[in-house]
Amino acid sequence: MSGNVRITVHPSFDVLAATTAARLITRLLDVQSERGEATVVLTGGSVGIATLKAIADSPARLSVDWAKVNFWFGDDRFVDAASPERNVGQATAALLGSVGVDPARVHVMAASDEVADLEAAVADYQGQLAAAARLEWENDDDATTSGDAKVPRFDVLLLGLGPDAHIASLFPDMAGIRTQGVTVVGVTNSPKPPPSRVSLTLEAINTAQEIWIVAAGADKAAAVGLGLAGANPVQVPASGARGVNKTLWLIDQEAAAKVPEQLIRREN
Repeated sequence: MSGNVRITVHPSFDVLAATTAARLITRLLDVQSERGEATVVLTGGSVGIATLKAIADSPARLSVDWAKVNFWFGDDRFVDAASPERNVGQATAALLGSVGVDPARVHVMAASDEVADLEAAVADYQGQLAAAARLEWENDDDATTSGDAKVPRFDVLLLGLGPDAHIASLFPDMAGIRTQGVTVVGVTNSPKPPPSRVSLTLEAINTAQEIWIVAAGADKAAAVGLGLAGANPVQVPASGARGVNKTLWLIDQEAAAKVPEQLIRREN
């Protein structure tokens, strides 16, 4: 396992969400102190949304300049904009609607009633990513970005984990996890409803400075074990997620059942 991969086990779901929230607040503050603004890629799922709710409940949230945080999404369901299944709607209810974010910095994947078809939604998000990358490069006085970049700098990218080890909407043995050379992919036959989705590709995901994989529950234990064992990402998508600087597996005790004890760092 790569040296920049760390596994931290928390005693319960609630502690996992609260600790991840505190960790994200701290990271956003650190990045803002260095660069003025920060960028995070959000995930749906039970832990991802619980983490956002925990941030909203934390007094420490007041230390973050939320108007200078850029938000992207790792995936979303291609359904009506008002559908409760939309990750953006859940994230807005949990956090984004209450902390004074700049709406122009919240980059949303198009819904099925906003564009002609799934391909248009994919093209739209690829365009948003490319435009942000280009603007970042044009404004980069320190020459730390590339003019060839297809995505902006992602400081933290959150990923949920399915029992089948899928991440974002990249499912085992399906076209999405095999897709290369683009940043966004459309999914038309998701084994988990709804069937149509928009997702970042693994290539885009792995441009993130830090990737945090969050998972809870006994039904995730096998996926966690396989993801950490270095399995082929086509069969085990989670095993392919690697941040440029750091990859964190933030899991609860039940999800850690198949992880060797020597790999674990425990949080009280």
